[in-house]
Amino acid sequence: MSLVVVGSVAFDDVETRYGRKKKVLGGSASYFSFVASNLSPVKVVAVVGDDFPQEYISLFENRKVDIEGLVRKKGKTFFWRGKYSDDFTSRQTLQTDLNVFSGFNPLLPDIYKSAPFLFLANIHPALQLQVLKSMNGNPFVACDTMNLWINTEKEKLLELIKKVDLLTINDEEARLLSGEFNIIKAGKAIQKMGPEYLIIKRGEYGAILFLSETLFFVPAFPLLDFKDPTGAGDSFAGGFMGYIAGQGKVNEKIIKKSMLYGAVCASFTVEDFSLERLQTLSPQQINSRYDKMINYINPNYI
Repeated sequence: MSLVVVGSVAFDDVETRYGRKKKVLGGSASYFSFVASNLSPVKVVAVVGDDFPQEYISLFENRKVDIEGLVRKKGKTFFWRGKYSDDFTSRQTLQTDLNVFSGFNPLLPDIYKSAPFLFLANIHPALQLQVLKSMNGNPFVACDTMNLWINTEKEKLLELIKKVDLLTINDEEARLLSGEFNIIKAGKAIQKMGPEYLIIKRGEYGAILFLSETLFFVPAFPLLDFKDPTGAGDSFAGGFMGYIAGQGKVNEKIIKKSMLYGAVCASFTVEDFSLERLQTLSPQQINSRYDKMINYINPNYI
């Protein structure tokens, strides 16, 4: 079944211990859709400037991503530049130019409004609410957020959280949102805010899924090559939402399995800069690595 993602498409300038890549394709919707398109049809809602090249448009088309909702505006495309520490434990943002993204007004094409699955990537919670209200029917809705909105738009964010089925957030954000330092207490406090499911991402330590009564832990996939962590969280989201949409329904077993798909998909992203590795990613490669991960953990894990 089809899946809609609303987020950013951007130019990135990324530097790690393995080098620097300038003005490469980035943005939450890009990472999400490149991954999820291996598992389910994906439709993108985002904005770019008139400087956005056709070669990048072709990359979306090559991944069979529906870009009817990708709007081109006069001006420059959202730009982000960052540098990672040698051990990847911290990241310094050196430049952020919102450009046309500052006026982003996510209007969904009519054909998108009946999609049964929706992912609201990290944008202003008021815009996330706007998109949610424009949907028809009763889609399964997941969303992401960040420290900025927790600090500056908490009231709107809490309004949104009450209406979504699943919230994905990292451990630092979970502590900030809940006021709890212990990550389990933080998760349980956020669950009381509304979402039936909660995923707390913990980087190299994997992720925790909070269900109604239980917890489910997923480790990160062990890798020999790790070049660029940019987009890992968005790729994780693309993996778990793509798998859920591909199944066409939601239950506890599917949600658990989707977590493993998220971890597997994120592991491909970090093997190279930007979306380089994702451009050649296939469903067969994802499923093969999923099987390896299950065997690493326990064949009866789910």
